[in-house]
This record gives sequence, structure tokens and C-alpha cells, in this order.
Amino acid sequence: MDVWIFAAAAIIFAVGNVIAALRWWLLLRTQSIFIELRAAVMLFFLGWFYNNFMPSSVGGDLVRAWYVTKHTDKKFEAALSVFVDRGVGMVGTLLIAAFYYLFFFRQQAGPVSFDTPSGFLKSIAGYKAIGFWLLVAVVVVFLAFLLFAKGRMVLRKIWSHIRVYGLKIIEKLKTAAVIYCSRPLIIFLALVLTVLMQIGVITGFWFLGVNLGVDVSVKYYYLFFTFIWLVGVLPVSIGGAVVMEGGLAYLFVRFTAVMPETALALALCQRIIWMLTSLPGAVIHLSGVHLPKDFFVDQNRSID
Repeated sequence: MDVWIFAAAAIIFAVGNVIAALRWWLLLRTQSIFIELRAAVMLFFLGWFYNNFMPSSVGGDLVRAWYVTKHTDKKFEAALSVFVDRGVGMVGTLLIAAFYYLFFFRQQAGPVSFDTPSGFLKSIAGYKAIGFWLLVAVVVVFLAFLLFAKGRMVLRKIWSHIRVYGLKIIEKLKTAAVIYCSRPLIIFLALVLTVLMQIGVITGFWFLGVNLGVDVSVKYYYLFFTFIWLVGVLPVSIGGAVVMEGGLAYLFVRFTAVMPETALALALCQRIIWMLTSLPGAVIHLSGVHLPKDFFVDQNRSID
């Protein structure tokens, strides 16, 4: 592998993260939350660091949602913007995957089958017994609460809190949705930024893949990478590790006849680039610069 091509792919990915942070910053401003772009970028990299070390590829969104509330009084709207940002990102990813599948890949690939012993659906089906018994346990606990007066009182209190706070949350969601819908150009711009950013990042991985020996049309990259990114959202492993690497290698081997070792090398390079570009998030968290200055009692002193 040419180390300079690897470095270029990593830089392109890091720039892509900055563009994604800009997208989120625009969504925040839609809700009249005016934090500095610099703060949005730092919080985004902080979340990206935890995305690589928490289950699924969205664990860091919870961290980002928590810390952005320290920058504004509109705490619910600020936290909601993180998940709206995630939704816009997933829609953009889905659009790219769907476009390349429908126009370049569907006729070649033929019908997709999950009948193999190691099929993904069969793997999920193997856990249906666990799901069933968990459901039975929940029902038994609920019935046990109903049998006793104190249990029924606890259930009434829980339901009262759910109803009161649920109505407040629904009202805030409705208001936020109205605001987002009243700014269609901002949402469209966020979607365009997503598509351009992801195409640029995948093109960088294509250059890296060609250097490694995965010398196939870039259209396969656009489809396989976006599909695997969508799969990585599932809370199967930490940061989608193993699942995403195995899935990406399988797709290249299955549909492009690339050697397994070469395909896996490309998948591992993606993981390494993710880990390297997320390290600034760890530095940001340890230094505390992701928090507003007035968060600290001793804000005029340097962090020790």
C-alpha cells in the first residue's frame, strides 16, 4: 500500500467529517440555536470518537446530544437536532445506495437470497427464542404488579409521569417539525452536503482500493460502502466492528471476484482510517474544549 494514498484517503475522510459538522450546524440554526461552527465541529468529532467505541455506529450521537445541551437553553431542540442530522445522513446514504443498485447493479446481481446457512436473516432468526422469553418475562412482571395494591399504585404513578412528560415531548416535537418543514431549502442543502460528502469519501476509498488491488469500477464502491454503512447502524457490535468489515469483504468477493485477503485489507483500512480520524475527539473530550467557557467555575484559569 502506498502510504501517501492512505494518508490522502484519511484526509478526505476527515474533511468529510467537517462537512458533516457543517450540516449539523445548519440544522441547529434552523431551530434558532446559534452556537459557533467551531463548537459544532468539536462536538461532532467528539461524537465520532465515541461512535467507534460504543455499540452500533450511533452511540456517539447520544454523547453529542448530551453535550450540545450545555451550549443552549433549548435543550430538547438541540438534542433533537442530533437525531435529525443522523436521519438526514441516513437518507443521503440510502439515496446513493438505491441509485447505484437500481441503475447499475440490479440486473447483474439478480435476486438476493438469504437461504444459505450463514445468511443474515437466519442468524437473526436464531435469537427468536430469546426474544420470546424476554417478552414473557416482561408480561409476568407486569401481571405481578397488577396483583398487589402497591404495585398498582406504582404503575399509576409511572403512567401519570409518562402521560404528562409524553404530552410535553409530543408538543415540542410538533413545534420542531413545523420549523424544519418551514425551511425546506436548509433540509435540501443538508441532504446535498451529505451526498457530496459521502461520494467524496467513497471516491477516496476507491483510490486506496485500486492501490491495494481492488481494481473494480467505482460504482461497486458507491453501492457496497453505503450499504454497509446502513448495516453498521444496527447495535450488533462496538462501532459495527467485524460486521462491517466482514460484510464489505463478502460483497466485494461475492460480486466482483476480488481475492478475500485483498477485500479484507480494504475493509480494515476503512476501520483504521475511522479510528485515526476519531482520535481528535478523544483529545477534545480530555481537554474540555467542547464545553462552553461559563460551564466551569474557574473559567478564567487554564485547564489543569
